[in-house]
Amino acid sequence: MNRVILGRSGLEVTPIAYGTWQFGGDWGDVDEEQAIRAVRQALDLGINLFDTAQAYGFGVSERILGRALADELRSRREDLVIATKGGQSMEGGRIHRDSSPAFLRRGVEESLVNLGIDVIDLYQVHWPDPSTPFSETAAALGAMVDEGKIRHIGVSNFDAAQMAEFSRTRPVETLQPPYHLFDRGIERDVLPYCREHDIGVLAYGPLAHGLLGGRMTEDTTFPENDWRRNSPLSRSEVLRRDVAIVRELEHFAAERNATVSQLAIAWVLANPAVDVAIVGARQPDHLKESVGAAELKLDADDLAQIDRIMEGAVEVAVPPPPSA
Repeated sequence: MNRVILGRSGLEVTPIAYGTWQFGGDWGDVDEEQAIRAVRQALDLGINLFDTAQAYGFGVSERILGRALADELRSRREDLVIATKGGQSMEGGRIHRDSSPAFLRRGVEESLVNLGIDVIDLYQVHWPDPSTPFSETAAALGAMVDEGKIRHIGVSNFDAAQMAEFSRTRPVETLQPPYHLFDRGIERDVLPYCREHDIGVLAYGPLAHGLLGGRMTEDTTFPENDWRRNSPLSRSEVLRRDVAIVRELEHFAAERNATVSQLAIAWVLANPAVDVAIVGARQPDHLKESVGAAELKLDADDLAQIDRIMEGAVEVAVPPPPSA
């Protein structure tokens, strides 16, 4: 794959990144050895950007990723870009946002140990914390950049106003927002703001959390420990309508010798404000398919036809964690 520059961070990365949310258990049971094989496959396919988070199993995902990449992290560390996120704690069985300086510092130290590295290439605030002034969060992360613990500072799930406020203390270098054909809210304000301020965008969920993988049917159900069980997809009327739209997209993709998942990822990357699409396929053939999306180019007519197909779709968004 060709590489792109991730906004003002200057990081040189592949436009397809491998994400590890699924390793934390929010998508059902995790087979650690299978997860390691998936990471190794991503590496073999040329991916150099790997994204994880403290809250993905509270250390589980980071440790799996660190174990999977251990040899490369020792032998060619400069070739890999490791991104993680912090600012969420687990209390009383519930996730809470906490971007206070003390908690972030503890999180960075724990992430370094979990990943088995000396410096984190990109550290992102996972969700905005209304209980902590952004100036305090930004200053704390800036101090850790100066100390050499992290290289670049990003945020995730922030809106334009929140990024602007954060940037008064320390410039936001990257944003990781949800973005896919069934969730386009960031097109109004967030993506234009990122383009204007050269903020690198790493879009997560380009396959609409499995909906655009082309394998769901009207009868799909989710296990108790899968977060999608509590999403709009769990409602039969929503799933039926959106699956019908996915089937139309499948026909459109087939006319271009592509799969619907490749079409979905290519659509995300076709937005000039987006640098990277994060995929988290567990199966090698699915991951190879996703990587192929980097070669699929959509023109203005293609994008207009996709918009027509999407009319009447029901939005599928990630539910935010508690704000305090």
